[in-house]
Amino acid sequence: MDLADVFLSPQNSNHRQYEALRAYFVEGLPASQVAEKFGYTVGSLHQLAHQFRQDPNRRFFAEPSHPGVRPDDAVRQQIVQLRKQNLSIYDISRALKKDGIQRSAVAVANVLKEEGFAKLPRRADEERPSGIRPTQAERADVRMLSLKPRTVSTKFGGLFLFLPALVEMSFNRVLGWCNLPGTEMIPATHAMRSLLALKLFSNRRHVHVMSAVLDEGLALFAGLNVVPKRSFLTEYSCRVAPACYPKLMRHWFDAMAKLGLEHGSSFDLDFHTIPFHGEDALLEKHYVSKRSRRQKGILAFLAQDGDKRFFCYANSDLRKDEQDDEILQFVKFWKKRTGKIPEELIFDSKLTTYANLNKLDRQGVHFITLRRRGPKLMQELAAQPRSAWRRIELEGVSRIYKTPKILDQQITLAGYAKPIRQIAITELGHEQPTLLLTNQMRRSAPKLIGRYAKRMLIENNIADGVNFFHMDALSSAVALKVNCDVQLTLMASSLYRYFGQRIGNGYETAKSQQLFIDFIDATATISLDERTLLVRFHKRAHNPLLVAAGFDSTDVRVPWLGNRRLQFQFG
Repeated sequence: MDLADVFLSPQNSNHRQYEALRAYFVEGLPASQVAEKFGYTVGSLHQLAHQFRQDPNRRFFAEPSHPGVRPDDAVRQQIVQLRKQNLSIYDISRALKKDGIQRSAVAVANVLKEEGFAKLPRRADEERPSGIRPTQAERADVRMLSLKPRTVSTKFGGLFLFLPALVEMSFNRVLGWCNLPGTEMIPATHAMRSLLALKLFSNRRHVHVMSAVLDEGLALFAGLNVVPKRSFLTEYSCRVAPACYPKLMRHWFDAMAKLGLEHGSSFDLDFHTIPFHGEDALLEKHYVSKRSRRQKGILAFLAQDGDKRFFCYANSDLRKDEQDDEILQFVKFWKKRTGKIPEELIFDSKLTTYANLNKLDRQGVHFITLRRRGPKLMQELAAQPRSAWRRIELEGVSRIYKTPKILDQQITLAGYAKPIRQIAITELGHEQPTLLLTNQMRRSAPKLIGRYAKRMLIENNIADGVNFFHMDALSSAVALKVNCDVQLTLMASSLYRYFGQRIGNGYETAKSQQLFIDFIDATATISLDERTLLVRFHKRAHNPLLVAAGFDSTDVRVPWLGNRRLQFQFG
């Protein structure tokens, strides 16, 4: 091996730049020759020379690096003495810094290694030196709840606006009928109130619950000394037997009806896929609309009141072979709870079968749905004479296309016992005609189309539950079971609707997100004494609406807070 090649054949970028610049400036070689010899383009070499002229003090040879400056004997002895006090390398580095001695943790580790010290074993918190540490909340235990007179501040003040409804509906009694699990430390009612509180306050799947465990206001709402931590909330949702949820939905529905929650007569129905993002799950694949693809997930059937816009029925325990008949289960549920069948159901073409449409018609249930468009059907519509189509005007619909053309006719379908009405609609903003199917033979076409156009909003209204109540957040810190989370969404949705109904002034059909922003997301000061729980709200623009709704005259006794009277005061 020719040792001269080691110097003349650069092996790294710094060495190559050094040799190229030396040849250019010292030896005076032409730029083209230097560029060819060292593998540069002429332009790159000129750029390199320009940079060197701007910074002629550039260092091509790095200084020898060391993990840390070797300390003198006094500092070395100080490090040894600190280690004998069971301090870690980070504790020692901070201690030296207080004395004006700069030593990194790596430098301290090197000294200790040279002195023969082994690494410290992992220490318990009580073995560590005193310093700033995270504040630890107590364990949730209803027996540790203190009701001594005091005043606390809370960012969850708006939650207490739901307390009158929970007290009046006898929340504890409703949950007592559902055989939910509980312990001496956290009874079932307190666990469910904690979960419901976090759902009502729009925390993303309770991912921020650990930042709220020290909020005394949230704990008082639940009736506990502190709100349970996420490990308990996850475990609790897994302990609830699946048979408890249908019971809870029935009893909750009855309680809200007795409370005065108003229902409409028309309902929007749809499936929603709650996607699963893990691996090796024994789940079926379902269509996820917002991703326009099929993937593994939980299929949930949702029924939303079309007039009042809240969820009144849900089922997240569905398989593919059961989804076609779920619409019949909703009709059965509604009839048993209210004593009458739903007047009108609005849904898309994939929700059920033509045979089930026939069953709905025989029960006297009106429906509006879509028909799937096949090539043969499109050819038949294209063959219709222009005179068969007529133009109509839609009223009360805020859209660009208000004067579509329609072809209104009666047809027969396989599995449907009698003629059914089909309305083909063009010039509605779609390339192909939209086909409506309905058993409402006498209702005018503009009203039918206008009603189904409103059904299109169910995508936005379901988003109110999906986004605001965070039904899709399956990978969060609190991994609730889907059926538990869906039931909590159902409960929270109806509570928000009842709250909006009580406020009035256009909030009867406002989205939950709007109600949360205007009223619920409010800090408050809570004063607790021997007889009263007084919630004082700071001055806000929407407080006069709460006063007008009578919240300032609220005087109900809260059983889980020693029957103290709940009162509100608005700044």
